[in-house]
Amino acid sequence: MRLKLISCEVLFREMCDACAHTRHQVDVEFLPKGLHDLGGKPMAAKIQETVDRTPEGVYDAILLGYGLCGNGLDGLRARHTRLVAPRAHDCIGLLMGSRQRYQAYFDANPGTIYRSTGWIERGKDLPQLAQSSIGFDESPEALIAKYGEDNGRYLYGELTRYQPKYAKLAFIATGLEPDATFIAGAFAEAAGKGWSFERLAGDLGWLRRMVEGEWAGAEFAVAAPGQRIAASFDDGVLKVLE
Repeated sequence: MRLKLISCEVLFREMCDACAHTRHQVDVEFLPKGLHDLGGKPMAAKIQETVDRTPEGVYDAILLGYGLCGNGLDGLRARHTRLVAPRAHDCIGLLMGSRQRYQAYFDANPGTIYRSTGWIERGKDLPQLAQSSIGFDESPEALIAKYGEDNGRYLYGELTRYQPKYAKLAFIATGLEPDATFIAGAFAEAAGKGWSFERLAGDLGWLRRMVEGEWAGAEFAVAAPGQRIAASFDDGVLKVLE
């Protein structure tokens, strides 16, 4: 197959590795990490522009190297070529190899900041997307504008009541680190803030399965031409709509 991959630059090393190991031809385009700063709808619009620039009749599929990432994939439409997106909340789950593993670790280790080579090189200033996607970064004014005075204030109180206080930094080591520099930097960041530190073994299998075309099952949402990808607000993360 010939595939087009549109990916966040935070996954640069991992995506390049996956493409280097596949038998398929993959043309790669990395988009800047700053898209996350725009918010869900503007981010989705920028990704849609890139999808729409992809020429018709050239590729068997367009792959999206993103998680849902604060609804940044919500509403993306496949025009003439099918779209394939991993059913991940964000890139942390992708680097850990499954959303189930990420969820289990997240539940057992509240208040954890995550780092990887890409986060340190390119995305260290990004908010923790798993939290921003459920509203922890919303101001009370923004929630009131969305949901009304009473509901907005109630939601803000509930969200901030459970907002974790960071006490730990976990570095996801994928095996692509050229030396100990990245891990040492992550450890120094944790020590400087008085946090505990843990080195987690990453798993690049999810990304490799995407570029290998292994899209059956529950790991990927595949939208045929004319369909769109949408947030499902359940354990499936994404769904496909007409």
